[in-house]
Amino acid sequence: MELPTQTCASAPFDHAKADVILRSADGVEFRVFMLFLSLASPFFETLFGLPQAPDGASDQEMKDGLAVIAVSEDSKTLDTFLRFCYPSTLAEDPSLDNLTEILSVLAAAKKYSLDLIERKVCQALANHKVLEIDPLRSFAIARNARLKHETITAARYNLRQPLIPALFAEIDLITASDFLALLTYHKKCIISAQDLMKNLKWMTDHYVNTNGCSWLFNNGSHYNGHYCNCGQGTDGRFFPWGSAPLAWWTTYMQEVYELLQDSPCGDTVRTAADRTIQKVRGNTNCGACPGRVKEGMTEFSNLLALKIEEAVAPVCTLLYNTDKF
Repeated sequence: MELPTQTCASAPFDHAKADVILRSADGVEFRVFMLFLSLASPFFETLFGLPQAPDGASDQEMKDGLAVIAVSEDSKTLDTFLRFCYPSTLAEDPSLDNLTEILSVLAAAKKYSLDLIERKVCQALANHKVLEIDPLRSFAIARNARLKHETITAARYNLRQPLIPALFAEIDLITASDFLALLTYHKKCIISAQDLMKNLKWMTDHYVNTNGCSWLFNNGSHYNGHYCNCGQGTDGRFFPWGSAPLAWWTTYMQEVYELLQDSPCGDTVRTAADRTIQKVRGNTNCGACPGRVKEGMTEFSNLLALKIEEAVAPVCTLLYNTDKF
């Protein structure tokens, strides 16, 4: 098998006074200081502390008077975790915002007992920007690494996605039992959200009576001298206090009820509210609702989103205390 061409790494891993060379799987040589690596990793501290054989009595590869240690990581992974080992004045901590990189660096951190890097990777997996884009991949990586908190966090973000996900590369990192546990968690959260939508007591308790949300009813109220011309809803499931609300609000509740059967989270509620606000504000047939819908629906959707999060939280707690996660 042809060996990879050997090249030298970029600064700061090309220092002339380095005292050991780490060679990556793709042939890049990192000239590093044993002290920095020993302070960061018990693995390297033990490795560098082993007795050295006399000159000529060992098959240790040498180059420019330095021992060459071949590692299984590629140069990109090696560069990333070495930067974490070095003082910040010599090498800034790299950003971990790519899940593929996170997976390889996490494996290296565990292999070399680099606890600090493992904590950094955990922080990256909990980064909301990463979770919003790839919650399922984040779940698989966290579960594979047995990171309990990060696994649960990713599972909660995954509630924003459909119940049955598309195929993804990292699915091989988890077992069928792990995946089933995630789907079961998702389904239980759907049931909790639906139960909340079937009983509007949380709403009537908050607003007390129809006067607390007068924007919701066509009861002769007006806005800046204009009266509401919107029709009333007919879906009795969504009649707070037994009174028929405005038709567009009933439509919103019907839409949310359906959406929560796939994505049981607060974001689902707020996103649907934004669409309703835009639709009502564009209604030229009503003189009242376009002017007051944003304030009323923003407050209401925030309340509903909060109640959804509260309803699914016990499900998350239940899973947190099981061996599955």
